[in-house]
Amino acid sequence: MLTLGSILALAAAALHVVIFRLESLAWGGTQAQKVFGEQRPQEVAATRELAFNQGFYNLFLAVLAALGAVLVLVGTTTVGSTLLLAGTGSMLAAATVLLLSSPAHRAAAVKQGALPLLAVLATVIGLLL
Repeated sequence: MLTLGSILALAAAALHVVIFRLESLAWGGTQAQKVFGEQRPQEVAATRELAFNQGFYNLFLAVLAALGAVLVLVGTTTVGSTLLLAGTGSMLAAATVLLLSSPAHRAAAVKQGALPLLAVLATVIGLLL
C-alpha cells in the first residue's frame, strides 16, 4: 500500500506542477483561460500576481509530496511518509476548502483533491499494516 500511496502522490504532484505552470507561467494564455475561465485583459492583469503566488504554492506542495514519495520508494519510510502526507494532506485540505467555499468550483476541487485523497488513504493504510 505504501508503494501505491507513493505512486498516487507522484501523480498528484504532477498535476500540481501542471497547475503551477498554468498559474505562474501561462496566466492569461489560451490554455489557462480554458482551465480557469475566460478573463478580460484587465482581469488577467489584476489577478496575475495572485495567480503567480498561488502557482508557486502548488509547486511547493508538489515538491514536498514527490520528495516524500521518492523517499518511501527507496525505503526511507518514516521521513518519506511524513513528507508525503504533509504534501498530499495539504493538497487535500486546499481542495476541501475550495469545495466548501465555492460552489462554482466544486468540479475543479474534486479533480484537484481526488489523487491526494487516495494517496493519503493508501499511505495511512500502508503504515497501519
